[in-house]
Amino acid sequence: MKLPNADLAVVEQEKVCGYLLNAEHRYGASKAKFFAEFGFTLESWEVLAEALREHGRRHEVSKEKETGFGPRYKVDGELGAPDGRCPRVRTVWQIDHGETVPRLITAYPLEE
Repeated sequence: MKLPNADLAVVEQEKVCGYLLNAEHRYGASKAKFFAEFGFTLESWEVLAEALREHGRRHEVSKEKETGFGPRYKVDGELGAPDGRCPRVRTVWQIDHGETVPRLITAYPLEE
Protein backbone atom coordinates (compact mmCIF):
# COMPACT_ATOMS: atom_id res chain seq x y z
CA MET A 1 0.00 0.00 0.00
CA LYS A 2 1.18 3.49 -0.81
CA LEU A 3 0.85 6.52 1.48
CA PRO A 4 -2.67 7.92 0.92
CA ASN A 5 -2.66 11.21 -0.99
CA ALA A 6 1.13 11.10 -1.12
CA ASP A 7 1.13 13.56 -4.02
CA LEU A 8 -0.22 16.17 -1.57
CA ALA A 9 2.13 15.33 1.35
CA VAL A 10 3.22 18.27 3.48
CA VAL A 11 6.72 18.75 4.89
CA GLU A 12 6.75 21.91 7.00
CA GLN A 13 9.75 24.24 7.03
CA GLU A 14 9.82 24.23 10.84
CA LYS A 15 9.97 20.41 10.90
CA VAL A 16 13.02 20.45 8.61
CA CYS A 17 14.83 23.56 9.88
CA GLY A 18 13.86 23.42 13.54
CA TYR A 19 14.25 19.69 13.98
CA LEU A 20 15.70 17.45 11.25
CA LEU A 21 18.54 19.81 10.27
CA ASN A 22 18.98 21.53 13.65
CA ALA A 23 22.33 20.44 15.10
CA GLU A 24 21.39 22.14 18.40
CA HIS A 25 18.04 20.38 18.87
CA ARG A 26 17.85 18.11 21.89
CA TYR A 27 16.37 15.20 19.89
CA GLY A 28 17.11 16.24 16.32
CA ALA A 29 20.88 16.75 16.57
CA SER A 30 21.73 13.15 15.64
CA LYS A 31 19.34 13.35 12.69
CA ALA A 32 20.91 16.63 11.58
CA LYS A 33 24.34 15.03 11.63
CA PHE A 34 23.06 12.05 9.64
CA PHE A 35 21.40 14.18 6.94
CA ALA A 36 24.42 16.52 6.72
CA GLU A 37 26.65 13.52 5.94
CA PHE A 38 24.68 13.09 2.72
CA GLY A 39 24.86 16.75 1.67
CA PHE A 40 21.61 18.16 3.07
CA THR A 41 22.00 21.67 4.50
CA LEU A 42 19.94 24.10 6.53
CA GLU A 43 20.48 26.79 3.87
CA SER A 44 18.87 24.54 1.24
CA TRP A 45 16.25 22.96 3.50
CA GLU A 46 13.82 22.68 0.57
CA VAL A 47 16.06 19.98 -0.95
CA LEU A 48 15.51 17.73 2.07
CA ALA A 49 11.79 18.60 2.16
CA GLU A 50 11.37 17.54 -1.48
CA ALA A 51 13.46 14.39 -0.98
CA LEU A 52 11.21 13.43 1.96
CA ARG A 53 8.05 14.05 -0.08
CA GLU A 54 9.47 11.93 -2.91
CA HIS A 55 10.33 9.19 -0.39
CA GLY A 56 6.70 9.18 0.78
CA ARG A 57 5.39 8.99 -2.79
CA ARG A 58 7.80 6.31 -3.99
CA HIS A 59 7.92 3.67 -1.29
CA GLU A 60 5.34 1.35 0.23
CA VAL A 61 3.87 1.83 3.71
CA SER A 62 5.60 -0.66 6.00
CA LYS A 63 3.28 -0.14 8.99
CA GLU A 64 0.03 1.66 9.72
CA LYS A 65 -1.17 2.51 13.22
CA GLU A 66 -4.16 4.42 14.51
CA THR A 67 -3.32 7.18 16.99
CA GLY A 68 -5.51 9.55 18.95
CA PHE A 69 -4.77 12.16 16.29
CA GLY A 70 -5.34 10.05 13.18
CA PRO A 71 -3.70 7.24 11.22
CA ARG A 72 0.09 7.17 11.23
CA TYR A 73 2.13 5.57 8.45
CA LYS A 74 5.74 4.38 8.41
CA VAL A 75 7.45 4.35 5.03
CA ASP A 76 10.86 2.67 4.60
CA GLY A 77 13.22 2.98 1.65
CA GLU A 78 16.06 4.83 0.00
CA LEU A 79 16.21 8.62 0.18
CA GLY A 80 17.80 10.42 -2.76
CA ALA A 81 20.58 12.64 -1.38
CA PRO A 82 22.47 15.61 -2.87
CA ASP A 83 25.76 13.69 -2.85
CA GLY A 84 24.27 10.96 -5.05
CA ARG A 85 24.04 8.31 -2.34
CA CYS A 86 20.73 6.81 -1.25
CA PRO A 87 20.64 6.11 2.50
CA ARG A 88 17.81 3.95 3.81
CA VAL A 89 15.49 5.95 6.01
CA ARG A 90 12.08 5.69 7.62
CA THR A 91 9.65 8.55 7.24
CA VAL A 92 6.61 8.78 9.50
CA TRP A 93 3.47 10.50 8.25
CA GLN A 94 0.14 11.27 9.85
CA ILE A 95 -3.24 12.23 8.46
CA ASP A 96 -4.90 14.20 11.23
CA HIS A 97 -8.57 13.51 11.97
CA GLY A 98 -10.72 15.55 9.62
CA GLU A 99 -7.87 15.99 7.12
CA THR A 100 -6.96 14.12 3.94
CA VAL A 101 -3.34 15.20 3.49
CA PRO A 102 -0.41 13.39 5.13
CA ARG A 103 2.09 15.53 7.02
CA LEU A 104 5.60 14.52 8.00
CA ILE A 105 6.07 13.67 11.68
CA THR A 106 9.72 12.57 11.56
CA ALA A 107 12.44 10.88 9.52
CA TYR A 108 15.42 8.88 10.68
CA PRO A 109 18.02 6.40 9.42
CA LEU A 110 17.08 2.74 9.23
CA GLU A 111 19.40 0.36 10.99
CA GLU A 112 20.74 -2.25 8.61
